[in-house]
Amino acid sequence: MEKIGILISPPVAFIIFLVVFSIFYLLVGKFAPHGKKNIEKQSTYACGENMPGFKFQFGYNLFFIFALLFTMMHVAALVIATLPSVSPAVYFGIFYLAAIFLSVMGVVFYDDKDSESLSGMEEKGD
Repeated sequence: MEKIGILISPPVAFIIFLVVFSIFYLLVGKFAPHGKKNIEKQSTYACGENMPGFKFQFGYNLFFIFALLFTMMHVAALVIATLPSVSPAVYFGIFYLAAIFLSVMGVVFYDDKDSESLSGMEEKGD
């Protein structure tokens, strides 16, 4: 009974499944049909027209704003949740919530004029 317990332990079971499915993958790969390599299959194509390639640089500006908002709300919820309910600290909690509200509104209404947006890139033709 002890040997079965060793076989179903997570590391040993993982190794067993890894070996079994690796062998299965190799065997099925031998019998699978292989397509012919063709330059036309690898070219870009959209709606019947050849599409020239272009490089798109993704910006993280919007992500950082949401990350900052999430962090502010998370910290505010943590501070408010850990305040004692029957003490003068309740007034601190109300003040803290007001300060967080003003901070969040500052982040929401902040407009960075120097950053390029996607629509700005489209207008320039980049």
